[in-house]
Amino acid sequence: MIKHTVMFKLHGSEELRRKIAEDFKAALLALPEKIDCLQSMEVGINVNPAEDWDVVLMAVVPTMADVNTYAKHPAHVAAAAILGPYKEARACVDFEF
Repeated sequence: MIKHTVMFKLHGSEELRRKIAEDFKAALLALPEKIDCLQSMEVGINVNPAEDWDVVLMAVVPTMADVNTYAKHPAHVAAAAILGPYKEARACVDFEF
């Protein structure tokens, strides 16, 4: 199994970043019903103002090939587009568990 973990740093006002993160979270949480290889999805929005990152996602898929399938799926592409204009930075770790 692969856990695909991604953090995003957004730019804009605190209120705007929160709104974008909430919209992104809602879109991501709908993905397991739309993408067959996606076994689970967790999304967290940072509540600690002392930290720089705004949102984290943790997706579980069977294989690394499935990470690519998930990434290219139209529903994921649409969810990712929510962040597009506001994304300042992205960090990703994919690991076996």
